[in-house]
Amino acid sequence: MLLSVPSVPEIDWDGFQGVRVIAVPGSQAYARNHGVYLVDKQGLVRDIIYKGTEAQIQQCAGPDGTVPLVCGVVFFSSSATEQLLATHVIPPLDACTYMGLDSGAPPIQLSLFFDIVLSMVGGMTEEDFVKGGGDASVRSARSVLWTALRAFPLSMVCIPDASYDYLTTAASDHIRSLTLLPSSTSHLHFCKTAHSHVDQPLLLEDGSSVTNCLLEGAVQLAAGSVIQHCHLQGPLEIGPGCLLTGLTTGSSSALQGCPLRDVVLQGHHVRLRDLPCRVFTLTGRLDDWQRPAEEATYLNVPWAEFFHRTGIRKGDLWDAETPQKDCCLLSARLFPVLHASEALGLEDVLWLLAPAASGDRLARWRAAWRMSWQELLPCLDKAAELGARRDLFFLQGQRKVRRVLLGRQDGSLLPLIRSAVYEGYHEALLGTLDEVACTADDAGIAARALACIADVLGCMAHGEGGLRSGPAANREWALAFGRLESGDIAGGVRELATERQKWMSSPALLVRAARHYEGAEQILIRQAVMSSCQFVTVCPAELPPLGHWVQVACPARLDLSGGWSDTPPITYEHGGAVVDVAVLVDGCRPIGARVRRIGEPELRLASLGGTPWGEAAVELVCHELGQLENYCQPHAPGALLKAAFICTQIVQFPSQKPLRDQLMENFGGGFEVHTWSRLPHGSGLGTSSILAGAVMAALYRAAGKVAGTESLIHAVLHLEQRLTTGGGWQDQVGGLVPGIKIGRSEARLPLRVEVEEILVPEGFAQILNNHLLLVYTGKTRLARNLLQDVVRNWYARLPSIVQNADALVNNAEECARALRQGNLPLIGKCLDVYWQQKKCMAPGCEPLAVGRMMDALQPYVYGQCLAGAGGGGFLYVLTKLPQQKETLHQILAKMEGLGNFSIHSIEVDTGGFSMEVVGCDPNSNTHSGEDVAM
Repeated sequence: MLLSVPSVPEIDWDGFQGVRVIAVPGSQAYARNHGVYLVDKQGLVRDIIYKGTEAQIQQCAGPDGTVPLVCGVVFFSSSATEQLLATHVIPPLDACTYMGLDSGAPPIQLSLFFDIVLSMVGGMTEEDFVKGGGDASVRSARSVLWTALRAFPLSMVCIPDASYDYLTTAASDHIRSLTLLPSSTSHLHFCKTAHSHVDQPLLLEDGSSVTNCLLEGAVQLAAGSVIQHCHLQGPLEIGPGCLLTGLTTGSSSALQGCPLRDVVLQGHHVRLRDLPCRVFTLTGRLDDWQRPAEEATYLNVPWAEFFHRTGIRKGDLWDAETPQKDCCLLSARLFPVLHASEALGLEDVLWLLAPAASGDRLARWRAAWRMSWQELLPCLDKAAELGARRDLFFLQGQRKVRRVLLGRQDGSLLPLIRSAVYEGYHEALLGTLDEVACTADDAGIAARALACIADVLGCMAHGEGGLRSGPAANREWALAFGRLESGDIAGGVRELATERQKWMSSPALLVRAARHYEGAEQILIRQAVMSSCQFVTVCPAELPPLGHWVQVACPARLDLSGGWSDTPPITYEHGGAVVDVAVLVDGCRPIGARVRRIGEPELRLASLGGTPWGEAAVELVCHELGQLENYCQPHAPGALLKAAFICTQIVQFPSQKPLRDQLMENFGGGFEVHTWSRLPHGSGLGTSSILAGAVMAALYRAAGKVAGTESLIHAVLHLEQRLTTGGGWQDQVGGLVPGIKIGRSEARLPLRVEVEEILVPEGFAQILNNHLLLVYTGKTRLARNLLQDVVRNWYARLPSIVQNADALVNNAEECARALRQGNLPLIGKCLDVYWQQKKCMAPGCEPLAVGRMMDALQPYVYGQCLAGAGGGGFLYVLTKLPQQKETLHQILAKMEGLGNFSIHSIEVDTGGFSMEVVGCDPNSNTHSGEDVAM
């Protein structure tokens, strides 16, 4: 029995006492073979009628003509439950439990409805109820039930929109239940395909069903037909009313050209003592298994017609001494099992459908040892059957892996990966993923395949072995990494697979191997992103005089919506959109760099304090190319500046030509670089990427070249990939492009970022200045593993992450519209939505203290959000009233445990970053005649 309820009805349980039965509406015709309730106007049950007459059923009908069907759901109140349970120790009811059986009492079988529930119906007398029992023990048991339960009222509730399906042994009922369309009256709707790979899904008609199948080529399935647990190869045409299960590719040739309509064709795993074999059975959709042959059909035609058509005789199927009533389909020895000299196959039953010119087939069939379904049932090898279904599930799962990865689909493979590991199919899955990574036509697909391998290895560790995020630079993997770095993806993947075999023996090794696969994946992401360097255009310009500084000052950036959608690989696999604002902090551009040529053929690298005039916090001089080797180690001293020299091609690395010779031949000397930032580390305001843009702009100019803003955006993307810090494009868009804008990237490679200025109403930039404030939370942003976690979840295509990526882009476009309208409340709403989206993308990015701070500020702001990835740094707020800096400071000052917070004013920077060539003294106001805002 299947009970389907589309919605939960309102049932009043307040003060409920007694027993309540749940019913569903059904037709009077359907009720003739089922039980129905007869109720009075108060909803109390008067009788339970089973397979009643037309008149009896009619009196149970409601105003709409339907009757309340017994569906098997009964609710006992606590008092009724206690009373019923108390009877289990009273003879003879104790014989219904193991207590009575262990005491030697003969067992008694009682019905929930026609013994227990029936004792409480209103129209029943004690005499009729007790006499209705079978033997004396049942009558005695009924007497006890009457005494115990009669006092409880029995009410009924009929769920108006529910449906009832009784699971019979009829093939037609089974097929119908699996092929219900949404337009049918039943609420049970099955998917057309489930856990299946179908090459040509358009050949599956609506109203058909395919489960756990691999259908290759042109397999046409008519409405009203079902295929389960089959691996078939077309061309095949399956007509209506069919059920096919357990067929393999070897059966496909026999099926080609064979007309199938209204038949049940099944392949079975059978074990005859120690002999495993395959047996095929064929029956008709309308056949009745137990009806005597004189009244029944086989293959939907009377037995007499079947005998005439095939030449089979009754004596071939049943022994002469078999009683007439037992000569039925269930006992007919129809199905060949073994043959003395030949192998049997599907064709040995299919000939029964088209027996013309089949004399040889009939003789072969008679010569085979055949069994009836009744004889086959005890011999079915359930373990082998389940094993074959499991093998098929993972075989089509491997096809799904290829389809999802090569088709760049958003389906999550993580459930399949977990199942494969749990069921021991991980080696086959790893092989498929290796194959996809080797044969993929771009680095993006190969990177996702490597990420899936990392997930397989992580699942194999079963939660042990340490954290997934961690270092990935073990020398044992260097050969594979080197091949990937050189562009030999196939060779690199093969080396990875070879090395992987050495790391499979313990959870700790598996997790470390998973980390290195994620490291390999990052190499391919870098190669994909570095395709953006084709959008970097550099033009020649006048070489500044020796010793003259090129100084660049940049604003910070606020990301108002869409962040994370700019992060590779999300940005080129999904597409991204981010709304950014270039801002002055406390009236100045807080990030900057200056570069000058010097006479000595060396590179002098200095990181100043928080201002252009501060003391050098880090100072480094490079005389040899070897000193640039660690440019790709982000925490190495001067790594960003070293990478900038290499990416701007001022220095060729690697090269046979020494650094000194390169600098003297091309520039007549070396370079000195100073950088600074007024912002604290981990501010969330895009400092590192904006600083990279400032350094590259200054280096280009100092070397006699110039790059436009669009080129710098893509150049920074290239630099950060070479630096191996990853990251997206929103920071440099925010800090290098003036004012308020939206950056976008399409879901494709090469990665290209396009920026559109958002035109706001006149005077609205000043309104924003009056309502936007920066609050430094005092918490250093902890983003150590944040990016790894986000990329891992994206590659797993967790549905929540995919939906959130869609929502990030949509919210960015909504925020852009709100800015164009000058609508502060709507902008604030976008900020609040954005913060929830950030927390979904990177759980744990809201420290407890920051959450308390945001709760305290919530009544005073339209919206608020932590800048950047979150986790600490700066919180920006859009206040309801203008000029609220002091008010917010007073609110936060009253809170305990916030630490050293501070509030800063910000202004929209409509001028963009500035670049100027000044004299030899960078603190001098004397310029050399050039002052450029870009």
